[in-house]
Amino acid sequence: MKNLRIGVLAVFSALTLAACGGSGAGDYDWGAAPDSSKIAAQGKDLPTYGLAPDWANYGEVVKAFCAKHGATCDHKDTDMSSADEIKAFDAEKDKPVATASDIGLMWGPVAEAKGVVPAYQPPNASKLKDWQKGKGGWVATFVGAPAFVVNVDKVPNAPKTWQDLLKPEYKGMIAIKNPASSGTGQSMLVAAAVAAGGTVDNLGPGFDYFRKLKDSGNLSAAKMSEDTLEKGEAPIQVNYDFNGLAQKAALKAKNVDVEVIIPADGSVWAPSGLMINKYNTAKGDFLKGFLDYVLTDEAQILFAKFGARPIRVLNGDLQLPADAKANWLPDAAYAPVKEIEITKINVEQIVADWEAKVLA
Repeated sequence: MKNLRIGVLAVFSALTLAACGGSGAGDYDWGAAPDSSKIAAQGKDLPTYGLAPDWANYGEVVKAFCAKHGATCDHKDTDMSSADEIKAFDAEKDKPVATASDIGLMWGPVAEAKGVVPAYQPPNASKLKDWQKGKGGWVATFVGAPAFVVNVDKVPNAPKTWQDLLKPEYKGMIAIKNPASSGTGQSMLVAAAVAAGGTVDNLGPGFDYFRKLKDSGNLSAAKMSEDTLEKGEAPIQVNYDFNGLAQKAALKAKNVDVEVIIPADGSVWAPSGLMINKYNTAKGDFLKGFLDYVLTDEAQILFAKFGARPIRVLNGDLQLPADAKANWLPDAAYAPVKEIEITKINVEQIVADWEAKVLA
């Protein structure tokens, strides 16, 4: 999973770089519909940033798309944050490597402003709300809700609210992701802010809350991971619900009891998105097709089977078969979760403010 795994730096030979390359300075027409006859050849290899096969079932999504077009899709991923993905697209524009990336949706407007995504909006983007897509190059794919993932063998009295996390009984038990460098952490900050009365225009309550949590001594020095959850080094972790559900299933096989708890005082739907690399024109038809494919019924159902909630389900545009929701929490658990126009948030300001308002 994207925020749980150790990134592996993909090393490409000069031959691979040439095959992946193609500068956005060329005459490729991003405005035209994809030529499906070129997808197989362009999909022989698929270097991505922050789009690992075990992140929300992207491995199966990629395989299904490639099978449709007869592409081999040798998929190699390098783990990166959304901010680093955008920087890498720009830094490599003369010799583009990456094809596509998963991003926290708050970073979609940033990618667009930096000019690293093409002016191409796929047909299926019509199924999205305006804030869930850009003018081109990125679309929302699925959502998760920041939740508490608790090893109840170590913490029998599991926290139910954000305010519960401040209790002295949880001293040194809680692991979080750093909002200065993690999309999971950024969504966590927004969720806590909204739960405390904040808005997309005022995240102050979230910063105030995490300052209190830090000062309480309840944060663990241990890294947030499945391993530290299992061992009890950090038996309470704030993660996306679907990541927590995957951990619950994995640890059940080891006879470890994990609960995934949506905080009763509030959370938010935090969307992820797919962005494609404007500069990788050599794979332009593949990327156009893939950007459209992630919003099809087939791909959306594959996300759901992992435990993520497809964006079109959130919008009421897609009815899922019962087996696609087998890994979900009951619908009633999500009553406290709010939908907000999360792309209106200045995510770069979150990065800048975390140090000053929480850690200083």
